[in-house]
Amino acid sequence: MLGKLRVAKYRLTLEAVDTLRLPAFKGTTLRGGFGAVFRRTTCAQRQIDNCRDCSLQATCPYAYIFETALPEGSEVLSLEQDIPRPFVLEPPLDRKRVYDPGEPLEFGLILIGRAIKYLPYFIIVFRELGRVGLGAGRGRCSLREAVAMEPFGGAEEVIYAASDDMVRNRDLGVGYPGIEAEARKLSAERVTLKFLTTTRIKHNGRFVSEPQFHVLVRAILRRLSSLYYFHCGERWETDYRGMIDAAKEVRLAIDGTRWVHRKRYSRRQGQRMSLGGFVGEASYEGELEAFLPLLLVGELVHVGKACVFGNGRYRVSRLEDAPRWAM
Repeated sequence: MLGKLRVAKYRLTLEAVDTLRLPAFKGTTLRGGFGAVFRRTTCAQRQIDNCRDCSLQATCPYAYIFETALPEGSEVLSLEQDIPRPFVLEPPLDRKRVYDPGEPLEFGLILIGRAIKYLPYFIIVFRELGRVGLGAGRGRCSLREAVAMEPFGGAEEVIYAASDDMVRNRDLGVGYPGIEAEARKLSAERVTLKFLTTTRIKHNGRFVSEPQFHVLVRAILRRLSSLYYFHCGERWETDYRGMIDAAKEVRLAIDGTRWVHRKRYSRRQGQRMSLGGFVGEASYEGELEAFLPLLLVGELVHVGKACVFGNGRYRVSRLEDAPRWAM
């Protein structure tokens, strides 16, 4: 089951050279600037508007990361164009807007499957993005450090430092056996999820404001099955219907979520787009054991719409998180 799944996590630190003026939610700024610089840095035929028309598509880093092509004869998403991108940005959760020269800006980077081998491109592009500038006034910054992190552990290793300007492609990522091991730290009868960033999940054609468990499970299954197929190279064969039916028996015991409105301007589409969703805590009760690894995968790769910006980020409560009086 999911034998080819691998997820790697990194922390990157930018240091302000000029004063940086950023929005409260920095994911849109990081993602927007990153995509443009990635194309300019790696694309050999920028005069071609559509990667599908490019003869170098099969070997181009930009085409793979941002415009992954449907494999010939694909039975997955054959009627859709929304192939999930194999990375996630995790902007800082604070609402700090101004960074004075010398101040650090830290954010997370998640890479999935084959994208892990493209890590050096991500490092080079974020280094270049700092030179181009971020936010209002295009404040410059420098990439000070990049650190590989164990997703569920405390181990870290520096893979890039500005002092020597060398990239070390070190993988401290986790596969499915590690995810299953972490799942054993969770309660099989009750679990709490803390939705840290706006989470946009569509069900029956509408965005939901109440995180019912079966709706959450459907969204994780959709995202994971697509990521696994397109970026891990294998179709995930499992009993999707049976999992959804079982998820319907899990009760939303406490709903402490609320809807938060947020918008971003898309230069590509020439319009403002909604990134609103629910945040807060939700607790579930029922037969949860079979879903715990799935919830942990969702914790790593996020869930719902606009994950690359940092949307859909949540944390699953561990047994050690509970106060002593609740044990």
